[in-house]
Amino acid sequence: MSYANRKQMSSNRTAAIVIVALIHIALGYALVTGLAYNVLKKAAEDLKTFDVEEEPPPPEEKPPPPEQNVPPPPQIVAPPPIVRTNTVAPPIVSVYIAPPPVITQTAPPAPAAPPAPRVSQAARAKGNLPSLFSTDDYPQSAIRNEEQGTTAVRMTIGTDGRVTDCSITQSSGSAALDQATCNILRRRARFTPAKDQAGNPITDSFSQRIRWELPAD
Repeated sequence: MSYANRKQMSSNRTAAIVIVALIHIALGYALVTGLAYNVLKKAAEDLKTFDVEEEPPPPEEKPPPPEQNVPPPPQIVAPPPIVRTNTVAPPIVSVYIAPPPVITQTAPPAPAAPPAPRVSQAARAKGNLPSLFSTDDYPQSAIRNEEQGTTAVRMTIGTDGRVTDCSITQSSGSAALDQATCNILRRRARFTPAKDQAGNPITDSFSQRIRWELPAD
C-alpha cells in the first residue's frame, strides 16, 4: 500500500472517530438535559403541593395560685388505756304471766217445762209390793256371797198402771240384789194410775223399799 493510501485511511478513521464522539456527546447532552428537565418538573410539582404548617402560638402561662395557709396535720394522740371493771349482772326478775281465761260457751237454759197438772188422785199399788218377791227370786251370786240388805227404788208409773222406769235411790250394797229389785217390779208390779182433776189418767211416781234376807237352809 502506498503512503498516500495509508494517510487517506488514517484521516478517514480519525474523521469517523470524531463523528462517533460527537454523536455520543449529542446523545449524552440530550439525556442530561432531559433528565434535568424531569427533575426540575418533579421538584416544581413537589413545591406546589407542599403545605407549610404554621407553628401554634405558645400557651399562655397561668399565674401561680396564691399560697394558702394549710393547717398543720392533727397530732395523733394515743387513746387512754382500757380499764376493765367487773360489771355486775342485773338481777333476773321473774314475772308471772297469767294464762288467758278460758271462755266456755254455755248452752242457753232450757225452756221452762209446762206446769204439771194438779193430781187429784195419786197412783196406788195394787196389792203389797214386797209380796211380789219370793225366795226363788234371790240371786244365786248374792247367795254364794252371802249378800243381803234393803234396796230403795223410785218407779215411774205410766197411764196404764205399769212401771215404765225404775231407779235405785239407796243401794243394798249388792249390785245383784239392786238389779233384781227393778227387774221384778217392772215385770210384776201393777198400779192404779194417777188421775188429774178431770179424772184423766196421768203419769206419776212411786217409791218403795224392798228388804232382801238370805233364805234359811
